[in-house]
Amino acid sequence: MKLSELFFKYRSYTPIPFIIIMIFYHDSNIWSIITGLIVASSGEFLRLWGVSWAGSETRTTGSVGGTYLIIKGPFGHLRNPLYLGNILMYTGIGIMSFAIFPWLQLVGLFFFSLQYHLIIKEEEEYLKNTFGKQYDDYVSNVPRIIPRLTSYKVSNILQPGFSWKVGLRSEIRTFQAFGFIIFTLVILWLLRRS
Repeated sequence: MKLSELFFKYRSYTPIPFIIIMIFYHDSNIWSIITGLIVASSGEFLRLWGVSWAGSETRTTGSVGGTYLIIKGPFGHLRNPLYLGNILMYTGIGIMSFAIFPWLQLVGLFFFSLQYHLIIKEEEEYLKNTFGKQYDDYVSNVPRIIPRLTSYKVSNILQPGFSWKVGLRSEIRTFQAFGFIIFTLVILWLLRRS
């Protein structure tokens, strides 16, 4: 199994060691809590917006695949909004915890950037083979991870329907994990203050 396939399959579990370290070595303050929460929440909103277009296909853990070349919503601004959302969430949680700051956050940023780089390369190969010229045009107009200001618009590419309801349903596990981690960090911060 290639490293990219391994990262893809276990991408939901790779944050766990970082989260454990953040909880054990937390050194939160009011500013780290507020700043981190803003950064992490912006990442979760980006994810929610993305899965409201992409649906539950984003939850696959077997092999890379997809039914549509999605170019609407956040996908019109960057090709990988869910991965940027994840990086913002992990970075925000790292800021909230203020654990071993800034070294743990930098190591996490490096690790997740490498992980997503490898996963994205694997996904891009699938998309190029599946969607050909449409994907080539998309790649030449939409950045991989840094958003462009205006949305890419092409009318002849079939798109799935947009649904906040589908997005919310798809994000339930993420909301639960996100809420639990934030709750834990806030409680630890409050206990340390008393």
